[in-house]
Amino acid sequence: MKKTIKNLTLAAMFLALGMVLPFLTGQIPQIGNMLLPMHIPVFLCGLICGWQYGVAVGFIVPLLRSAVFGAPVFFPAATAMAFELMTYGLVAGLLYAISRWQCVIALYRCLIAAMLAGRAVWGIVQVIQLSISGSGFTWQMFIAGAFLDAIPGIIIQLILIPGIMVALNRTGLVRFKKRQTVS
Repeated sequence: MKKTIKNLTLAAMFLALGMVLPFLTGQIPQIGNMLLPMHIPVFLCGLICGWQYGVAVGFIVPLLRSAVFGAPVFFPAATAMAFELMTYGLVAGLLYAISRWQCVIALYRCLIAAMLAGRAVWGIVQVIQLSISGSGFTWQMFIAGAFLDAIPGIIIQLILIPGIMVALNRTGLVRFKKRQTVS
């Protein structure tokens, strides 16, 4: 019960961070698309609270932010981001939880796998959404939107998230663990 309350509280904090961090980009979509400020709290939520919380926060934050602040635009941006961020929370949290060792190397493996999976899901959702609306979604649009435009944000995530997790480990708030094997 105590752990559930802690995780709910942390998930609410990560949701709030996801709502506020995009203000650092000045609500300018081009800068937000490059720096990806909503992604960081979702990754952290999945890693710290578990994949279930990461899924919920990842799905809710872009939709709630769109409803409250009008950015990102609800369709197609926020809806595609909801599935993308949900995937980040799921994959990062699940892979980290089942990692034999929870350490910096495991963090990088989980983050990279989650980034690839999330971007693939974003592309699939964009194809479906834009096909339904009569627009097209090309391979070039996918590569530009998922990778090329996002390089600064990806670099920031790959530096900042492990750095935060190492700091949390050093303070004892979130410990790296070695999974016990049964002999």
